[in-house]
Amino acid sequence: MVLPLAILLLSSCKEKKDNLLDVDKELSYCETQIHKSIADISGKNMMPRNIMDSLNHWKLVPIEISEWTVGFWPGTLWYNYENTKNTDDLETATHYTDLLKPLTTLSAYDHDLGFQIFCSYGNGYRLTGREDYKQIILNAADTLATLFNPKVGTILSWPREVDNGRFAPFNTIMDNMINLEMLYWAAKNGGNKKLYDIATKHAETTMNHHFREDGGCYHVALYNPETGDFIKGVTHQGYADRSLWARGQAWAIYGYTFVYRETQDKRFLRFAEKVTDLYLSRLPKGEYIPFWDFDDPAIPNAPRDASAAAVVASALLELSQLEDNTDKAKEYKEAATNMLIELSSDKYQSRETKPSLLLHSTGHWPNGSEIDASINYADYYYIEALTRYKKMLNGKSVIGY
Repeated sequence: MVLPLAILLLSSCKEKKDNLLDVDKELSYCETQIHKSIADISGKNMMPRNIMDSLNHWKLVPIEISEWTVGFWPGTLWYNYENTKNTDDLETATHYTDLLKPLTTLSAYDHDLGFQIFCSYGNGYRLTGREDYKQIILNAADTLATLFNPKVGTILSWPREVDNGRFAPFNTIMDNMINLEMLYWAAKNGGNKKLYDIATKHAETTMNHHFREDGGCYHVALYNPETGDFIKGVTHQGYADRSLWARGQAWAIYGYTFVYRETQDKRFLRFAEKVTDLYLSRLPKGEYIPFWDFDDPAIPNAPRDASAAAVVASALLELSQLEDNTDKAKEYKEAATNMLIELSSDKYQSRETKPSLLLHSTGHWPNGSEIDASINYADYYYIEALTRYKKMLNGKSVIGY
């Protein structure tokens, strides 16, 4: 009788762990907070950007090409509609997405068109099939492709002076990996097939030059635009040039996951594993929310970055489904689940204190901005990860495209 009892106890423990994340409860929480945010910003035709730790209302930003985060709020609304199927939520998501229309006919200000257009119109098209949304995405992909330098093999990130020209003559930042998804989507949905080649070449070049031997990434890679030669790797938002900036590594994990999905090239799967395994190995023991930079000497008194955890949680749910190694798949699913459990705790959810979804993200520490704040992209990737988790529980692919 001892052995069956032990098995029963172990089974009970496993069942308890699996049930720690009540995804329907957390999505209902998101809906409640989103409606608070709608009331907070209603009628202003601007986008919520952040809520600083000492404040209780969203800072609103204008809809302009230089504001890279304006697509996240409409995207959050689309995920909310996907889960509620409520017509009022559909109208709200449509309203805030259509506010971005002035951005859809402009030339490329920088690489952030993917964040601005694909998070908003991309999710809108996925859920509604509106042909005007589809054309906007295809146009944005073509515009983004104008920043591609074939000699370098990457998309230029900042085609303007940034940080007093420190990133001249040609720079590519790790964040740019996320914008490749729009190019892949466009190439298989009626756009120019060359967009696939551009995205894949960018991923290859970045893989070859943007990372250190251990798989840690630089924030910014500098290249010679005439010869294509790699010059050096530096940082803009991390602690130091060679430190492991948490959100930069999160972008790498997310980016190489979907690059493998689109190409089915095992080089990218193995690389996604490499950058993921480094990130997981550097997390605080027994915890799943990273410090903003893994090498900040102020640790354990350094700020955390919930946004990085949300990005990684969402990515790892997909990576676990793409894996050809069952042990890796299990490891990544468990890590993502634990990240969502911790993000859904009273320590990281805003709850009654603010109308945002999450607390404790770090935007730009070297610049002293958005430190220990609620930030719109943290909320976006959190509700995306919860939505993906629910799909996974129902035996579906986490990707709905």
